[in-house]
Amino acid sequence: MIPALAIILCFQLIGETISRGLGLTLPGPVIGLVLLVLTGIARPRVIEYLRPAALGLLGNLSLFFVPAGVGIIAHLGQFADNALGIGLALIVSTVLAIGVGALVFCQVARLTEGPAQQGKSDG
Repeated sequence: MIPALAIILCFQLIGETISRGLGLTLPGPVIGLVLLVLTGIARPRVIEYLRPAALGLLGNLSLFFVPAGVGIIAHLGQFADNALGIGLALIVSTVLAIGVGALVFCQVARLTEGPAQQGKSDG
């Protein structure tokens, strides 16, 4: 399991190196993940080798939120000072995300509707 975790971390390191080396705005872990997926497509045995370690990480994913929670508590004063802006941003972005999701769903539903179903939905 440790060699599999080392491989996953190496992909992250490669992604970080590419991101910082080329001055990209795309985060290094995202680049590393894309490279890992491409490697998995080219060599499916790699994915089978990494599967137990990845499932172990996913099974304990909640532990990765502890540092974020500690950061929020540590900077609680700053959150309190900007509560109105943060709350407004959360509400507006949530409403926009739900609205855009609904519009995209409706458009995809219309595009994927077969000719036989189009006649039925009219009335």
